[in-house]
Amino acid sequence: MSVASLRRAARESVSGLPRAFWWLWTSTLVNRLGAFVATFMTLYLTLERGYSASFVGLVVALHGLGGVVSSVVAGVLTDRLGRRPTLVAAQASTAFSVALLGFMEHPAAIAAVAMLVGMTSNASRPAVQAMMADIVRPEDRVRAFALNYWAINLGFAVSATAAGFIAEYSYLAGFLGEAALTLACAVLVYVKLPESRPVRTAAEKAAAEPEVGLGTVLRDGRFMGVVGLSFLISLIFMQGSFGLPLAMGAAGFSTVEFGLVIGVNGLLIVLLQIPVTRLIERRDPQKLLVVSALLAGYGFALTAFGGSVWSLALTVCVWTLAEIINSPTQMGLVARLSPLHGRGRYQGMYTLSWAVASLVAPLMAGFVIEHFGAGWLWASMAVLGMVAALGYWLLMRGLSEEGAPTVVVAPVLAVKAAAAEV
Repeated sequence: MSVASLRRAARESVSGLPRAFWWLWTSTLVNRLGAFVATFMTLYLTLERGYSASFVGLVVALHGLGGVVSSVVAGVLTDRLGRRPTLVAAQASTAFSVALLGFMEHPAAIAAVAMLVGMTSNASRPAVQAMMADIVRPEDRVRAFALNYWAINLGFAVSATAAGFIAEYSYLAGFLGEAALTLACAVLVYVKLPESRPVRTAAEKAAAEPEVGLGTVLRDGRFMGVVGLSFLISLIFMQGSFGLPLAMGAAGFSTVEFGLVIGVNGLLIVLLQIPVTRLIERRDPQKLLVVSALLAGYGFALTAFGGSVWSLALTVCVWTLAEIINSPTQMGLVARLSPLHGRGRYQGMYTLSWAVASLVAPLMAGFVIEHFGAGWLWASMAVLGMVAALGYWLLMRGLSEEGAPTVVVAPVLAVKAAAAEV
């Protein structure tokens, strides 16, 4: 491919998206550049503070539990208060709690503040995803979600490398650095992003259209099916962070070798997310989700046959391709199924599926490997992948013919109307 072709492809990948999206994208990138706590929490508690593995497991679980609690609450606030105030409050609170965690000494205080960090850091996700659905045209959403996911992984790749050097100097500097960057995100959102919550029209008010509540979300069978399938897919992908290191450690691989293997995941996402999304964004989402579920399940199942670093790295390539396909496609589906005035609650319920999976995945990996062996864990991933693929196929039958629910209004006009109230 020529340089001119590459430039044209790059322009087409980023063209046509509103300015507000790029400010939101920038805030995501800056936020992930400071992701110190998520990367080094375990090492900080074991190496720096000398706590036991059981206590570290408790702290990590409480951090995840905080995310479970905040997912639904933040979704409600996103609809009631608006996207921007929820996002600013979440990021400012995260900055405060992360800085506070760096100064905690007592084990109970560390556990409590870690849970607070989990709550505040996860609270921004429904607002970000709802705002993105508000400001981006439906036909561009898969591409927008892919670009945002790319920013998350690019920022994480840089922050993980930098955090290693920072930790050698001072763990406290890492906590304070993340707090500073997260606070910068809050300022950026407040200054540059208008409120995007759609305003009810006079006709909607006159028709006394019922409010969208959590009960509405729970009664939406198709959407809750997506949430359930998202939970299954999350259980699979999270074994890269929980099951894979446990299995490699038990097999005698070093931490350096694990770092090389898992590093393939981030590298491929940074290199391939945008070009792969260009290939798939106009294709049938049902087929994409079915294929990605099978690739994810069988990709992890192949880990059972990985006897070297290189063979394990090849298995990572398989399930990373599944991740690249699944993430923007599924987020686009969630935005499509979310009613206009209930996007926050719907996004909050979707975020909940990942938060719950982050609690279940490490428990599942530890229990299965300890009692049955790693081979059974990888076999169960193949089963979960097949179940998820069947679920996507059944769930999305006829969806293209039915069309999306009321999610399409003039996004730019809605943003301007809402901004007038701020």
